[in-house]
Amino acid sequence: MKIVIPGGTGQVGTLLARAFQGDGHEVVVLSRRPASAAWREVAWDAETLDGWAAEVDGADAVINLAGRNVNCRYTPENRRAIMESRVNSTRVVGEAIARAVKPPRVWLQMSTATIYAHRYDAPNDEATGIIGGTEPDAPAAWRFSIEVAKAWERTLDEAATPHTRKVKLRTSIVMSPDRGGPFDLLLRLVRLGLGGRSGNGRQYISWIHDQDFVRAVRWLSQHNEADGVFNLAAPVPLPNEEFMHVLREAWGTRIGLPATKWMLALGAFLIRSETELPLKSRRVVPARLLQEGFTFQFPTWPEAARDLCQRWREEQDGLMAR
Repeated sequence: MKIVIPGGTGQVGTLLARAFQGDGHEVVVLSRRPASAAWREVAWDAETLDGWAAEVDGADAVINLAGRNVNCRYTPENRRAIMESRVNSTRVVGEAIARAVKPPRVWLQMSTATIYAHRYDAPNDEATGIIGGTEPDAPAAWRFSIEVAKAWERTLDEAATPHTRKVKLRTSIVMSPDRGGPFDLLLRLVRLGLGGRSGNGRQYISWIHDQDFVRAVRWLSQHNEADGVFNLAAPVPLPNEEFMHVLREAWGTRIGLPATKWMLALGAFLIRSETELPLKSRRVVPARLLQEGFTFQFPTWPEAARDLCQRWREEQDGLMAR
């Protein structure tokens, strides 16, 4: 197959490109700054059709990951860039597919599990989950993230691509041992003795092991009956306090100092980020994947954490041996 991945130069895009390339498929990554890679990278501006649209014509699948990094302060300028980068890139991908003589069979569109409400009472699945934005205790930054997710998905819905199956990937935190990713950050806190609970520790963390994320995307690309919304999350989300306890055990340390809300707010300010990631309760489950026959290799956090810690150590040993 030929797989086109707009915005595929980040951690998640690299995971997918590496996996599909390893399967023997042709992979084309669309990037604002193309670089040398094991796959082909083609320049695009994520706004116009110039130059790159021919790559979509005749492709088997498009996996659109494009969007500005949200790990920043939500200033007016950054809010505009976050929103426009997602909406504009999704719109122009839809235009390329609509104009293709041989449109791709499937368009897998990245979305986010943060679209769901901040809640503790019950998990959010695709059928009964509560879309967020109206919670009385939700900060403005959290409501903005939900509005971005809604606009992202709405742009996909509006695209006139009748011959291409569309799938929304409401993705939770992808945990991989790669440097700079969410797992690497959490493990750094654990290694420094700071990996205790965040806030009251009751908020749920929804996550997915990187290998299950890749397998789920591959599965969705191959199953022609699968369309619409899919939650890409492990079946068992955990409260933050328990999640961090399991990670400390997997690493082999008992010390984990907690962080209060004001400490998290100060830390987020200093690193120019927001407190949404550690404090919002994301209780999301993959009901449709399970109902339609997908099986997880890492359904629970203890086994996933042990695997990720081992792979992190092996990668660190490999770097030191060079």
